Amino acid sequence: MRKLDTVSKKIIITIIGLTALGLSTIGGLYAAAFLLGPPSLVNDENTLYYSRDGEVLGEERGMESRYRIELSEIDPTFIKATLAAEDRRFYDHNGFDIKRILSAALSDVQTLSLKEGASTLTQQYARNLYLSHDKSWIRKIKEAFYTIRLEMFYTKDEILEGYLNTIYYGHGAYGIEAASRYFFAKSAEQLSLAESSILAAIPKGPAYYSPYNERDNAKRRQKHILQLMQEDGEISAQEAFLAYREPLAFVEREDAPKKTVAPYFQDTALQEAAHILQTDKETLRSGGYKIYTTLDKTLQKKLDKHIQKAIDTENDLQAGALSIEPETGAVLAMYGGHDYQASEFNRAIQAKRMPGSAFKPFLYYAALEHGYDATTQLMSKPTSFKLENGDVYEPSNFNDYYAEKPITLAQAIALSDNIYAVKTNLYLEPKTLPATAKRFGIDRDLPEVPSLALGTAEVTVEEMVTGYGMLANNGHNIQAHTVEKIVDRDGHTVYKRKQHDQKNDTNLDPKKTFMLTQLMTGMFDRELDGYMAVTGASIADQLTRNYAGKSGTTDTDSWMIGYSPDIVTGIWTGYDDSRPMERVVETAYAKNIWADFMEDAHDGKPPKEFTAPAGVVGLPIDPETGKRATPYCDKSRIMYFEKGAEPQLYCRDHLPKHDDNEWKTDNEKGLFEKWFELFFGFGS
Repeated sequence: MRKLDTVSKKIIITIIGLTALGLSTIGGLYAAAFLLGPPSLVNDENTLYYSRDGEVLGEERGMESRYRIELSEIDPTFIKATLAAEDRRFYDHNGFDIKRILSAALSDVQTLSLKEGASTLTQQYARNLYLSHDKSWIRKIKEAFYTIRLEMFYTKDEILEGYLNTIYYGHGAYGIEAASRYFFAKSAEQLSLAESSILAAIPKGPAYYSPYNERDNAKRRQKHILQLMQEDGEISAQEAFLAYREPLAFVEREDAPKKTVAPYFQDTALQEAAHILQTDKETLRSGGYKIYTTLDKTLQKKLDKHIQKAIDTENDLQAGALSIEPETGAVLAMYGGHDYQASEFNRAIQAKRMPGSAFKPFLYYAALEHGYDATTQLMSKPTSFKLENGDVYEPSNFNDYYAEKPITLAQAIALSDNIYAVKTNLYLEPKTLPATAKRFGIDRDLPEVPSLALGTAEVTVEEMVTGYGMLANNGHNIQAHTVEKIVDRDGHTVYKRKQHDQKNDTNLDPKKTFMLTQLMTGMFDRELDGYMAVTGASIADQLTRNYAGKSGTTDTDSWMIGYSPDIVTGIWTGYDDSRPMERVVETAYAKNIWADFMEDAHDGKPPKEFTAPAGVVGLPIDPETGKRATPYCDKSRIMYFEKGAEPQLYCRDHLPKHDDNEWKTDNEKGLFEKWFELFFGFGS
């Protein structure tokens, strides 16, 4: 009897000791948890792109798809389904369901394994955030510690929200919002009871219960969850019956979602945002950012449509295109190539190609700064230029057409006369054009050679369109950009593009940019036809409003860049391997695409004219003589000059043979002549 009492005492002492040890251990864990403070709830989230109208444009992810949403944005039925499936006493325990733990522990002891799980949502959340998924005692201890910390510092709703945003639903989808979009192409707040119960079935075994992989398994678990919800009084028997039998419209998919809207634009925005935030692209992809972009989805669709209509995308002939807002440089639409999945190389941003005559506006801006005006005449005929190093340079015009007489700057631009351009470049000195191009944003080393006037140096579509944008906005510096604002996962605006200060950021003379713009409208004006038709003659009849532009063609490249006061668009076509374009039709694609797109882009918008700055006057000029036109001239075009430098002499080439008087300057005019001018609307 005395011996039994001794054994009993030892057992009691052992139990008391173990209990004390357990209580002290638990106390120590809670004390440590308290001292360490709340654990971070930060986790990877998908980064979203928004178009300029605020619609979701696309998404970026790392290896996984994640979205962060609030509990209020999740359908309540889904929350109930999840609690029924995973943790029915979630709101009643402190992170550990003792009854389930004891039952699972007994089973594990009997089987000498760790197969049985009794994890609460808080434990699962802790594991998802901080730990691996291996089944070991060390991991379980760590899991318990993090569970204590979560329950100590966060509310039940915060824990539930975090869990629903991190739990894995298979197919790379983490969190209910990603799963809802993946399986049903809808947000989590739009889920039905049937959809909610089928998704709630997945986390127990994402591969085994995926409705894509194992439809029967998913349906069996769905039925079980509906029964649990019915037992808990959350739904009626009829609701459970109907939900189980409701046809489910799963998204048909072969693989992970692909970028379908402006994929090249999205890549550019990602790179720009990473540069802004001084981070790497992979971190940005899964950082949960909201990137508000400049993209106009309507214009993007129109650009895609017109390029793909004009060019057989099965052909090797490629295209690159960019459309920007001239006042700000905001990229409205971008086309980087026919097939993003086949090649992510962006021909609008990355490809460097020769622009040909599309480069000439930069030359002629410099010419206007050095005394040229619309009526400046140079001889157009085959010319050999002897260079300083002794070499001879012999440029030629298209198809060897020449005026064989002097032509004005207005006609030289409209007809794209190469002899006029090279003469001008040599007159300005070859170093002038590269320096001028830099002022237009083409910040690269350009060769100081006569042929640069004909666009023989390589540039990008982005550089060319940005330069033309500065002509369209009367000389203000702009930078092509795709990102307007970036918001982090916590809703803080971490970047907002500053409003463009045009008054303090003028790099070019507004009078000369306006004068050049008006000269560039000439490519569509048949009044400027000369020894050949103006270069825009093939598309002039398609245009219903005033545009300025310039085309360019080399053996391997075809360009058309032009603008209205609202939009600047550049189109390039060619082969990636720089093979020659041998078919005539291929050289016409760029112009046709540009004309179709610009007309479509302006459809429904009120007409808008280029606004002349102070100090500029417009006069009717005879295109051939470069003198002020009279009623007798066959052709007349309004040309613009700086006030005080406008032509004074009138054209006499087209006067009636019996009238041998030359129109005179104001000081030489008689009363009748002044009255005649006033009546016909001539004069300055």
